[in-house]
Amino acid sequence: MKIGTRQIQGITIVDVNGQIKLGEGTAMLRDTIKGLTDKEQKQVLLNLAEVKYIDSSGIGELVSAYTSLRKQGGELKLLHLTKQAHDLLLITKLYTIFEVMDDEPTAIAAFSVGSKP
Repeated sequence: MKIGTRQIQGITIVDVNGQIKLGEGTAMLRDTIKGLTDKEQKQVLLNLAEVKYIDSSGIGELVSAYTSLRKQGGELKLLHLTKQAHDLLLITKLYTIFEVMDDEPTAIAAFSVGSKP
């Protein structure tokens, strides 16, 4: 798995490529989110367009990242879900928890318009 980060208008976009599954994938995502919160970067857009596979541990890590950011006054939104990730979020009923976006400009604008306390 590869993770890259970039900044646009104060929003940190985390581009994930590969598989988010038990082991290195979940640890890498966890470390990335922790590193961002340590730097006070708490508005995070997780781009999952290149995620080939996500397992239950990966879903758990998404929930953990969401919870961690919310506790620190931040926000996590998901961008470009693959069909498999979308289906998993529907099955687990987590689709109602996450704000899921289909295009980056709309997602970035949603942070400033709809940011929750």
